[in-house]
Amino acid sequence: MNVSRTAYYRFLRGASYQPSSTQQEYIQAVEQVFKTHKRRYGSRRIVAELQEAGQPIGRHRVRTILKAKGLVAIQPKSFVPRTTDSRHNKGYWPNRLLNEPLPVAPNQIWVSDITYLPLVDGQWAYLASWMDLFSRRIVGWRVDDNMEDTLVVKPLATALELRQPPKGLIIHSDRGGQYVSTEIKTLLDRWQLQPSMSRADDPYDNAYAESFWSRFKAEVLEDGAFMNLDDARTEIFDYIEVYHNRVRRHSSLGNKSPVVFEQDFYTR
Repeated sequence: MNVSRTAYYRFLRGASYQPSSTQQEYIQAVEQVFKTHKRRYGSRRIVAELQEAGQPIGRHRVRTILKAKGLVAIQPKSFVPRTTDSRHNKGYWPNRLLNEPLPVAPNQIWVSDITYLPLVDGQWAYLASWMDLFSRRIVGWRVDDNMEDTLVVKPLATALELRQPPKGLIIHSDRGGQYVSTEIKTLLDRWQLQPSMSRADDPYDNAYAESFWSRFKAEVLEDGAFMNLDDARTEIFDYIEVYHNRVRRHSSLGNKSPVVFEQDFYTR
């Protein structure tokens, strides 16, 4: 068992190592955060969560506890960019994000993409989202059984009504035909938006939206599938509206959630 003679006799005397009450509290706190966030938090986010709650704990201790308890956070697969089938004759918008700095306030740049969602019957559903690049908040999304134009138009229209962005908002996407539809052009004119698209065969131009899909599929699906369309909508609502936007800490936001990050901006 790779146990020394000294350690064995110490154990018989009842003198072997026993965690103190404080250490037990640390262990229980780390396990509780790990469980609450459904294995989505590693040591950095667990430390941020506990320190905000007044628990003076460091990352080394958290890593030690996770390892001792065999707790391993979900890790998304390496980001592998994909290209979009853009063989349509609707035209394309220029890429307005090239060599431009990141936004410094909400409602300056929104990025969008569409992804496939597997269903247990072998069919597919489709999810489109619009993300505010400043706060990483998902401001609009829609699940459907097809990739018609409404998949991206309806969540965009709803987000515009709710957020009331100033004129000049850039909406960026890949080169999919849904993003140059007549309905999109109507919204561009009504809200004075600036359309932007990735360059041909350069998926890194929309890397923020693609990266969100990588994290989403790891934390929600874990190589599984949704039961049906209604199941997908319910699960995605819970993940995006309840968890991602309001609870999940993002390292790029100083370990704050998108909603808190925006609130702090407006407070300042």
